[in-house]
Amino acid sequence: MSVLFEPFTLKSVTLRNRIAVPPMCQYSATDGQVADWHLQNYASQARGGAGLVIVEATAVAPEGRITPNCLGIWSDELAQGFVPMVQAIKAHGSVPGIQIAHAGRKANANRPWEGDDHISADDPRYWETIAPSAIAFGNNLPRTPRAMELDDIARVKADFVAAARRALDAGFEWLELHFAHGYLAQSFFSKDANQRTDAYGGSFENRSRFLRETLAAVRRVWPEKFPLTMRFGVTEFNGSIDEDMEEAVTLTRLFKDDGLDFMSVSIGFSTPQAQIPWATKGFMGPIAKRIRDEAGLPVASAWGFGYPDVAEAAVRNAELDVVMVGKAHLANPHWAYEAARALQVERPSWATLPAPHAHWLERY
Repeated sequence: MSVLFEPFTLKSVTLRNRIAVPPMCQYSATDGQVADWHLQNYASQARGGAGLVIVEATAVAPEGRITPNCLGIWSDELAQGFVPMVQAIKAHGSVPGIQIAHAGRKANANRPWEGDDHISADDPRYWETIAPSAIAFGNNLPRTPRAMELDDIARVKADFVAAARRALDAGFEWLELHFAHGYLAQSFFSKDANQRTDAYGGSFENRSRFLRETLAAVRRVWPEKFPLTMRFGVTEFNGSIDEDMEEAVTLTRLFKDDGLDFMSVSIGFSTPQAQIPWATKGFMGPIAKRIRDEAGLPVASAWGFGYPDVAEAAVRNAELDVVMVGKAHLANPHWAYEAARALQVERPSWATLPAPHAHWLERY
């Protein structure tokens, strides 16, 4: 019997299976607003059978967008645009989640298919980027950000809290804080990006402070009945993974004390020098298992799990509680259906294919 298609319960939320669609930016918004593209995209993924659908990185402030075309939730008006999306995800049997984020020094970039580089200062779409320290990421993102003052730090933490409230009002039942991928929160924790000498830089405790304070503040407004989760880069793949993991496990234990319910274990992406083993399927599984076993927190991960046998093995081997399947869902929103067939899962436990489709696909 497949374990990938067993339900997963966290707090008051039950996923119909262990398959989740992770946040994948669509870069299709105007001024942060939900567009028809987003509604169709997320409805199709929910209809396809995933237990959890997490809406892409959604900026907590205008300057926190990766590109000018990213979604935003910095106003009540923007938040209301998510309501039809949430309703569609629920109507098709998936749990609606959202990832709230601030891009930090990686913000104000062109869309990937339009250069994936920083927008020039003479472009009308330009805005100032901020980060823990005035250190550029490098490569195609060469702009040096402004080092945040304490007032900036307090404001951004408040922006995350306000975004969490709005996400709740819009009907989301799973909240993910984007503390990974070289964006603002990850930059605070990163030794490569953070050279502050005040209470937010230097020691492990200080580099962790922004993340822990933001998590705790969001926990106070996000209901206990709903999962409060985080995507966190536990290693940079730029040196000793064991050293990275020692800090990551310690910090995850502290996150758990602060009220974190679940972690999507990911990569730091704080330096362009990283050597990531992309060719290895499911390479994050053993790394995620360390967080799961040593920090005592349920976990998910992405990167190379879009193969039914790999996803099944990750759950069966207790590496992951939930498997994030990203690109495969873009190629085939009904990936869960195909995975069920490949794993020989019998109906009705995997009967997620819509009847108008099933009539043709199962008849011949």
